[in-house]
Amino acid sequence: MANTPVEYIQHHLQNLVLGSLPERGWTIAKTAEEAREMGFWSIHLDTLGWSIAMGVLFLWLFRKAALSATTKVPGPLQNIAEMCIEFVEGMVRDTFHGRNPLIAPLALTIFVWVFLMNSLKWIPVDFIPGLAHLFGVPYFKIVPTADPNGTFGISIGVFLLIIYYSIKVKGIGGFAKELSLTPFNHWALIPFNLFLEILGLLTKPLTLALRLFGNMYAGEVVFILIALLPFWAQWTLNLPWAIFHILVIPLQAFIFMVLTIVYLSAAHEDHH
Repeated sequence: MANTPVEYIQHHLQNLVLGSLPERGWTIAKTAEEAREMGFWSIHLDTLGWSIAMGVLFLWLFRKAALSATTKVPGPLQNIAEMCIEFVEGMVRDTFHGRNPLIAPLALTIFVWVFLMNSLKWIPVDFIPGLAHLFGVPYFKIVPTADPNGTFGISIGVFLLIIYYSIKVKGIGGFAKELSLTPFNHWALIPFNLFLEILGLLTKPLTLALRLFGNMYAGEVVFILIALLPFWAQWTLNLPWAIFHILVIPLQAFIFMVLTIVYLSAAHEDHH
């Protein structure tokens, strides 16, 4: 797959890209240069596929836990599901100050889904790309949250909900007034207020997406660098780094969930 350390790193950080090339039409990129040539409208098949797979796994696990739920001694799956639900309900109760039955299920979905996607980092970096190479697939990244397209996809969805509830709760006029008269309630400072408020509004999806992507991407790079070391050094360093990610993986899912709740709580606040 790669002959030098640089080629090895570039190979493992390259997505499986579907896009349009002038000479071949819609096709899968065989090189990083072809992937760049495909431009903005290309599709990262591995990110999309693993994101959907983890979403389906989440639905399957919680549906199975619900169908097998009992008032007697619960099984391990029911215990885990109940712990997740109670934990998220507590966070929503303490952090969200509006009234919306959608917030708790949304927070639970985000927490578990992001956690499952992050957890793919525990799979050895060569395992899935090696299997894909056997079937003629040139590239295959398996951690969707190590791809900014994946994290921005989730954060943009949250951003659209922020805009929707800001308008629904405050009305178009109330939302416009909040943007134009905050923090300085004077007509002469409306341009300055708009600049600050719109900038703050746009930084919300950026902070959600880039924080998650940055942490997962950096962790993936370290795993790849460790894989380049001699065999004995790999086992010496890989294990503590993987153990460290026992904290990092759920922590990043937790931060994404909490910020989502906080942003949506602010969208529900009607100051009028």
